[in-house]
Amino acid sequence: MGRQKRPTIRDVAEKAGVSIATVSKYVNRQQSFSQAVEDKLRSAIQDLGYSQNPLARSMVTGRTTAIGLAVMDIANPHYANVVKGANRVALENGYNLLVVDMEESISAARPLLAALSPRTDGLIVSARVPQDVADWLAELDKPVAFLGQPERDDVTTVGTDSVQVASLLAQFLVRQGFSKFGYVGYSRAAWNVERLRGLREVLEPAGLELQVFDVEEPTSEAGERAAARVLLCQDRPDVIIGCNDLVAIGLMSEARALGFNVPEDIAFAGIDNIPTSRYVTPPLTTVDVCSQMTGEVVMKQMMAMIEDKPCPEGLAPEPALIIRDSTRRTVKSKQLAK
Repeated sequence: MGRQKRPTIRDVAEKAGVSIATVSKYVNRQQSFSQAVEDKLRSAIQDLGYSQNPLARSMVTGRTTAIGLAVMDIANPHYANVVKGANRVALENGYNLLVVDMEESISAARPLLAALSPRTDGLIVSARVPQDVADWLAELDKPVAFLGQPERDDVTTVGTDSVQVASLLAQFLVRQGFSKFGYVGYSRAAWNVERLRGLREVLEPAGLELQVFDVEEPTSEAGERAAARVLLCQDRPDVIIGCNDLVAIGLMSEARALGFNVPEDIAFAGIDNIPTSRYVTPPLTTVDVCSQMTGEVVMKQMMAMIEDKPCPEGLAPEPALIIRDSTRRTVKSKQLAK
């Protein structure tokens, strides 16, 4: 007679009539539930003889059932949504997510990751870490995946194509009739070069100029600080693209404070489609880079690597153009363009 199969978290979820995520949060003491739900969970666990001892399991299997996720700035809604998507998949599959906020500090990246690594079965890391840190991560004796593309092509990466994202936006703005383009970038990020390439591949064949500016960090506050030199420069652009929505929102807010009408005098667009972008005045045209889906996809890739299974195919996030009033062409703006 064969050995009886050990009950799993899925068995508990089915018996209690709840989701796997609910069981995971309950047994890991991450969340309290109603008395009725907790009674069902306790009863199912007792009836099935389910037990979870992370320390004992780690000693036997060599696994922690924890996955580390290191982002550059958790206050950035893009990264917050990546975490949300990754955490959803992790909980559904019995993993815990350990999140580290590197707070845009390049020098802190390696010490933080070195402390996180021993506590996890795998690491998911922003590709904006320095090259030497990316090289060190690639040589770790555990699965590592990057959010975006670091300066090496032999690692697992998940994210939208930065060239495609910028091209998509530029093509729309050219069709709208804009002729003088400004890009406010963040040169410290590897994707900045790719986004510039995507813009130029559309604008240069059309004979359209592109003025390039830079911010010291990819935040709304940095966008506000850059606004005067961007908006008051000679031969001001008629449309300005922020390297992300936060920068674009900061620029647009300061433009209105300086007396410009948006989009009549100057139009704005961003990248990321963070939730705030639809609620600013006017609502911001942007490109949805599928932040939550990116988190879901990279977590599925990570679990496949940990479990030594083929990585799922056909999951790459596809960017989508979101058209809003910040780039609406008015009678006044059309006359200024002539």
